[in-house]
Amino acid sequence: MDLEKVDLYVILAFAIGFLLGRYQAYRARRKLQNTGEGLVSSVLCKEFRPPDYHLMNHVTLRMEDGTTQIDHILVSRFGVFVIETKHYNGWIFANVDHKIWTQVLYQTKFRFQNPVLQNKRHVRGVRNLLDFLPATAVKSVVVFTGDAEFKTEIPQGVCQIENLADFLLHHSEAVMSHNRVQFSVGRLETARLAISGQTDVEHVESLQRRHGGSTQS
Repeated sequence: MDLEKVDLYVILAFAIGFLLGRYQAYRARRKLQNTGEGLVSSVLCKEFRPPDYHLMNHVTLRMEDGTTQIDHILVSRFGVFVIETKHYNGWIFANVDHKIWTQVLYQTKFRFQNPVLQNKRHVRGVRNLLDFLPATAVKSVVVFTGDAEFKTEIPQGVCQIENLADFLLHHSEAVMSHNRVQFSVGRLETARLAISGQTDVEHVESLQRRHGGSTQS
């Protein structure tokens, strides 16, 4: 076999192995995160029903520089809530202006991306798609599940799952009609990518290009 072909096969094998490894690591992290997403979805399904509310879970949208994955979108007459879920235990130290927050669990510190900043990209993706709505109609919500305890002031737009229903019900002023709700849902359903392993792989590759290793959406 030609030496150049051997080198090409080695490179291809390495690339495939690298991507598969990244994908498996991403799926493992998603498994834990899905615990929180399931809890949030249950609360939303129970408390927020049609015709005033429409829930969409695990929505992947294309953007100009790749894709973005959104845990939940709750479309309602009172706004479009773009919801990011974080399933953490332990102590949380947060500052809305800092890029990195800290989790302390069993006296060990873990750093994670500021989910408020992370959700800004998700909000931007939804606003771009629903450009017929006022920008203020699309709202960011970050929900912490698990047994996380904030040791700093909880930033605006962040709540814990036991307060999620009250947090959303606080938005009681209608900003769109039922017809506009249905139109928004139709636009999102048409634009979202299929829920599949291939979509997840494409999203991981998008994250690699943008962040060089981070797998937070």
